[in-house]
Amino acid sequence: MTQQRDDLGRELARVAIFAALIIVLGMVTIPIPGGVPITAQTLGVMLAGAVLGPRLAPLAILLVLALAAIGLPVLAGGRGGLGVFVGPTAGYLLGWVAGVIVIGLIVGRGRLIWWRIALGVVVGGILVVYLCGIPVTALVLGLELGPTALASLVFLPGDLLKAAAATALILALRRAYPRAFAAGSIAAPASVRAI
Repeated sequence: MTQQRDDLGRELARVAIFAALIIVLGMVTIPIPGGVPITAQTLGVMLAGAVLGPRLAPLAILLVLALAAIGLPVLAGGRGGLGVFVGPTAGYLLGWVAGVIVIGLIVGRGRLIWWRIALGVVVGGILVVYLCGIPVTALVLGLELGPTALASLVFLPGDLLKAAAATALILALRRAYPRAFAAGSIAAPASVRAI
């Protein structure tokens, strides 16, 4: 019973740490026309998915979204309140939940190798998030889907840089502190040294 309570406490602490990381990274923003800012917050989402795995990472995202829903300024540019869930970024926010699950599933499927991490953060952290975000942005702004998708390509270079940074940070964290990762989701540290 005590062991289960300790494990639950560790998991909740890890969720809270990644929620805080996502919030802090949201303070780094570049506003652009169209209502969807360039932000470092998605880097935190990518890291959460890879480190926490598909079971805990959504909880970190949902915690951030719950804090935003009650009005705390935890999203990019200090935004919060229920209005963000009906604005042009609403689909991206919901895409974070699906994205971290996909990242966790891809990254946790085997040995921790750079290409698996990169694949996970690109597919889950970019593709899945865009697939959720672009249609909602088009709907909210009353635009056609094609031009909205084309306009969203302005975010792609930055997101690819964040994916590269996330890959490097995840490999470094795994070498420095393997216990940070979801239990059983990543192979032993020796597999990292073999890369």
